[in-house]
Amino acid sequence: MGHSSFSVSTPFSGRQSREARQIENTVYGYVRVSTREQHEDRQLIAMRELAVPEKNIYLDKQSGKDFQRPQYRRLVKKLKADDVLYIKSIDRLGRNYTEILEQWRILTREKRVDIVVLDMPLLDTRRGKDLMGAFLSDIVLQVLSFVAENERSSIRLRQAEGIAAAKARGVKFGRPPKPLPDNFHRIHKAWREKQLTLQQAANACGMPKGTFYSKALRLEPLP
Repeated sequence: MGHSSFSVSTPFSGRQSREARQIENTVYGYVRVSTREQHEDRQLIAMRELAVPEKNIYLDKQSGKDFQRPQYRRLVKKLKADDVLYIKSIDRLGRNYTEILEQWRILTREKRVDIVVLDMPLLDTRRGKDLMGAFLSDIVLQVLSFVAENERSSIRLRQAEGIAAAKARGVKFGRPPKPLPDNFHRIHKAWREKQLTLQQAANACGMPKGTFYSKALRLEPLP
């Protein structure tokens, strides 16, 4: 009889409901990939394994060079004291050493939010609230932030070297030029023979005057 009444206790059920609402309101996840071609699946899986509510996961597809990202800014406005923010790794927060440290300070000290970096257990501000714990976290944060920015610089250097090497091999970048209209050579000849004005020639080819003139120069440099 006593066991039966305990199992259907309404106050207990109500407390569970309140705790569920509290978790939903206080646990957040931030996910970032640098380009639309990159996939955020691994980060999202990690957030779901932690039971972060879908509506509390904020995703940016943008470079980590600064913090001018729409979803990150929305997240920061939403966060309040004692909320917990999960990120997969420190470079998902950003890749600018100075700005990472500044954002960390704003979140943990001004907004009093706890941050958990999943790939680095030492960066969990819920633990080590004493002076030694804070000291160790600060050291780890500064090292990882430096590594994140250094990797960004290395990526940019490798990209620049790759582009330079490709150009040396004759690879062309950017959109390929549009083919000349079928009547271009005939119109160009008429324009050179002063049968048409520049504007008339451009209109006949369906292009602006400047475009017609630049293509004419490439086709046959004018004296």
